[in-house]
Amino acid sequence: MLKILGYPDRYSVAPGERISFQVSLEEGDEYEARIVRVVNGDCNPAGPGLDLPHLPSVVDGHYTGVPRRADAGSYFVAAGFPALGSRQAFSFRMLIWPTLLNRPAQVLAAQWDAATQCGFKLMTSDGRLMLILGDGSGNTARAELAARMLERKWYVVTLTIDPVKQYFRLTQSALQADFGVWDSESRDGKLPLAVGHVAGPIYLAGAPQPDGMVGEHFNGKIEAPVFLDGEWDQPTLAAMTISPLPPALSPRIIAAWNFSEGIRTERVTDVGPSRRHGRLVNLPARGMKGSAWTGKHHSWQAAPAQYGTVHFHEDDLYDAGWPADIVWTVPDDAKSGAYALHVRCGETGPEAMRESYIPFFIRPPRIPTARTKRPKVAFLAPTCSYIAYANHAGHMATPGPEALMGRLLHFGHQDVYLYDHPEIGYSLYDKHADGSGICYSSRLRPVINCAPRYHSWLGGDGSSLYQYNADTHLFGWLAHHDIEYDVVTDEDLHRDGYALIKDYRVILTGSHPEYHSTAMWDAMKAWLDRGGRLMYMGGNGWYWRIAFHDELPGVIEVRRAEDGIRSWEAEPGEYYHSFTGEYGGLWRRCGRPPNLMTGIGFVAQGFDVSSYYRRAPDADNPRASFIFDGVKDEIIGDFGLIGGGAAGIELDCINPLLGSPPNILRLASSEDHSPLMLLVNEEFTSTLPNLGGDQNERVRADLTFTETTSGGAIFSTGSIAWCGALPCNGYENNIARITLNTLHRFMADQPFG
Repeated sequence: MLKILGYPDRYSVAPGERISFQVSLEEGDEYEARIVRVVNGDCNPAGPGLDLPHLPSVVDGHYTGVPRRADAGSYFVAAGFPALGSRQAFSFRMLIWPTLLNRPAQVLAAQWDAATQCGFKLMTSDGRLMLILGDGSGNTARAELAARMLERKWYVVTLTIDPVKQYFRLTQSALQADFGVWDSESRDGKLPLAVGHVAGPIYLAGAPQPDGMVGEHFNGKIEAPVFLDGEWDQPTLAAMTISPLPPALSPRIIAAWNFSEGIRTERVTDVGPSRRHGRLVNLPARGMKGSAWTGKHHSWQAAPAQYGTVHFHEDDLYDAGWPADIVWTVPDDAKSGAYALHVRCGETGPEAMRESYIPFFIRPPRIPTARTKRPKVAFLAPTCSYIAYANHAGHMATPGPEALMGRLLHFGHQDVYLYDHPEIGYSLYDKHADGSGICYSSRLRPVINCAPRYHSWLGGDGSSLYQYNADTHLFGWLAHHDIEYDVVTDEDLHRDGYALIKDYRVILTGSHPEYHSTAMWDAMKAWLDRGGRLMYMGGNGWYWRIAFHDELPGVIEVRRAEDGIRSWEAEPGEYYHSFTGEYGGLWRRCGRPPNLMTGIGFVAQGFDVSSYYRRAPDADNPRASFIFDGVKDEIIGDFGLIGGGAAGIELDCINPLLGSPPNILRLASSEDHSPLMLLVNEEFTSTLPNLGGDQNERVRADLTFTETTSGGAIFSTGSIAWCGALPCNGYENNIARITLNTLHRFMADQPFG
């Protein structure tokens, strides 16, 4: 089991700025910490080995630590509420769409003091509506309906409590009756005990717990919650609407929260006269279709009243909220690059369990000075992809990945920790406990699969490197050749745009730059159109469109819409991002295929073994002579630390129909892929029998080069595994030579064309 872990408050920090590190010490009470530079994070003995030189700093030292936990689960809270139990009578109604009913306690609404057991909780218990009352003296009582709700079906839930008459009524009513199904019921009677007076917040989809956290989370959608003065009959409550709010209803409203307002924010508007606004915690899903959705509109911006619902989950998490344990002010003369906080504890047990690396990047200064000299080269760190895959856990939930990879999977101690601690959240490739897809992912939590030394379950041929650690192969190669470069991250590019990269002659991508916002896409295209020289060092790039939140840092959203390789798919009517209102899904489906950016686009995926490239006739074209200087081999990259070859995991190829330019040169193409390297589903419109690399000639990676009309150029490898071949034979091989030849020419002053 992992004994120490943590996360930074940011992935990118500039000289002169502060970065904090939040650490959980699972065993013992002391640990040591230091800053290291990340040159190579792959501990594969077939490669150059770990290269993480120590960077002396004021951080060096010993620290006391404690175990920390994240308070996962989303909910709504409205502070400053009067004690409802002290009123003459009150009524409550909401619509719910439950999605995981096999839980003993899921709170719908509560005004509850956990320490004194005082107040009320309206909840579901194994699918039945239940009311819990507490008098504050240690006495509690419950009333429960017998009818069981069904999952993914809309219900109106109502509650009336009259403390004076000692009366209550509890009702669940299905919006649509189904023949032979008994899932609607009403019960009234005498209150089993007096309701205690709690002047405190109202909670929806959760309630305070004795440990100070919020728990008993509801899984499902909630719509139009309303508290009213007095006793109301159930038909009136069921038929009530708040969007728009009837004027005659306003004087009786205690609070009426309209989830269709402020969808891009975490704020919730009370449309009643008291304006008791609330907020959402841990980013439950917004922009979700509600009970009134007709199917006529598919964007929440076109018909907001049909999207007045929020989908809550017991495992939502935005910010783990741990306090800062170490704070470092980056020196003004710090060199841009990849770094990590190395934390280590204990003296017994395997070292890999007693240490963690918390990665971050030092970017160039935000405001250049007269002494600032930008290098010609920048590495665009694909932090959006790191966040998208953060704590990917799908391999632990189903047997599918083993069949996909044709082998048994290896689970490391990090995987075991993630299995035991689901509260730190999963990735955009996983599903919530209720089966709905995870559409938000944040870096403000421990991300165990984004660190030096981590080996994921993906890959083959003895190596299983992916994402961050695979990118460190490129860091090592750059260091080996003393190439000066800056690092900018996806978040930097999204925020700062074209101005951030305009002075760089060359930009190298990581091995898997899959996720891009509109601002990132526009900035990169503007740079290319003005003479930039792009070295696309991976595959499956510019694939998914994502959105950043306007106010909350470090979180991205994806809506897996109508096409593409998907571990889950969005519900119809829920294809538009809640953060921006933009249509989600593949950039290809948005009219911007990756071919327009890199010349090639995603075509095949397979995780068993990697293959090689065979030189193509265009390699002898004088326009590309510099690329193959000193390389006469016909077979290229029949080696590598990722799957045993340079062409693997995910492949891109030329497609003129999707925007590959007419002047593009196909320098080499991969071949001899296995049956498990499969054509991706957006590449065919009907089921085919020959999808594997052993039968389908379209399953290949194309190594390409093209010039732009502005004097720039694009070099594309078309394979995630390309960078894994760079370190082989001490960085002396044909893949490394081709890459170095290209970089040297791209750095030169002479324009292309």
